[in-house]
Amino acid sequence: MGFKSYATRTVVSGFDPFFNAITGLNGSGKSNILDSICFVLGITNLQQVRAANLQELVYKQGQAGITKATVSVVFDNSDRSRSPIGYEGCPEITVTRQIVVGGRNKYLINGHLAQPSRVQNLFHSVQLNVNNPHFLIMQGRITKESALKTLEKKQAKLDEMDKLLDQEILPSLGKLRKEMT
Repeated sequence: MGFKSYATRTVVSGFDPFFNAITGLNGSGKSNILDSICFVLGITNLQQVRAANLQELVYKQGQAGITKATVSVVFDNSDRSRSPIGYEGCPEITVTRQIVVGGRNKYLINGHLAQPSRVQNLFHSVQLNVNNPHFLIMQGRITKESALKTLEKKQAKLDEMDKLLDQEILPSLGKLRKEMT
């Protein structure tokens, strides 16, 4: 509610576990749906959601009487073998992020206040990292990516991803697993 072009509560449901496509007319809010998901997942590079600051994510930047933006994502957690550590008993996990014009920013996990680091640890424990540059390919990037012609350029990208995996993701995951045991 109150996120970008969505002044009122808007529910988007019926996502497929494997593939989803969002279609609609220009200006109908397709990109803002993706932006809202990235927002609740904790994106740090606001340029990815086409904003210069958090206030720009609030409907009309608070000028229309709406002074906060709240986004919740409900995850199906029924497959216990893939559950985040500590959440095996929850059939669903609801993560909410709220910002208020003027700067207050808070997260909730299943309705309980949570530090941003706890939310990120939750996502990282299931290999979900919105801040990975390859997490989401925004408009226009498909054309750029398909322009990579030489094997050398493709190999350089693979090497970069391997380095990121080895130096950041795997150590963080190991640390998180160690902390949880």
